[in-house]
Amino acid sequence: MANITFHEQPAHTVGELPKVGTIAPNFSAVRNDLAEVTLKDFQGKKVVLNIFPSVDTGVCAASVRKFHVEASKLSNVAILCVSKDLPFALTRFCAAEGIDNLTMLSDFRGDFAKHYPIVFTDTPLKGLLSRCVIVLDEQGKVVYTEQVAETTHEPNYVKALEALK
Repeated sequence: MANITFHEQPAHTVGELPKVGTIAPNFSAVRNDLAEVTLKDFQGKKVVLNIFPSVDTGVCAASVRKFHVEASKLSNVAILCVSKDLPFALTRFCAAEGIDNLTMLSDFRGDFAKHYPIVFTDTPLKGLLSRCVIVLDEQGKVVYTEQVAETTHEPNYVKALEALK
């Protein structure tokens, strides 16, 4: 169980992020078009998992926007944005923001949270995914993780992007 904060108050999650050097667990989630995908669908690419509580909050939206900008500079990299938001909300957000080069994934009927046990167990965010970034190499090995210590803060984009090199 992770010990992080939400508005500087203690917050906890079900479990921990996968360890650097391990193979990332496969998972299924739902794209904006309601198709189910798995992590294995991105095999052979470097992957950034940008995980957050809800795209309808300022910090979560900022992380999606930042990775959208950075994605245009990268090759052979898939940026997967994962939340419990419904695909309809993710589609609406992307259309309004002009975001077209990220894969938005909903865990509303997937098993992401089962394999990545980073769901809040308390605070008003109980049941949502905590803010994390996980970077994988082309073989699916974890090369970088960050579970943001204060949920209202953005992740360390520089370190996450450096891990892709």
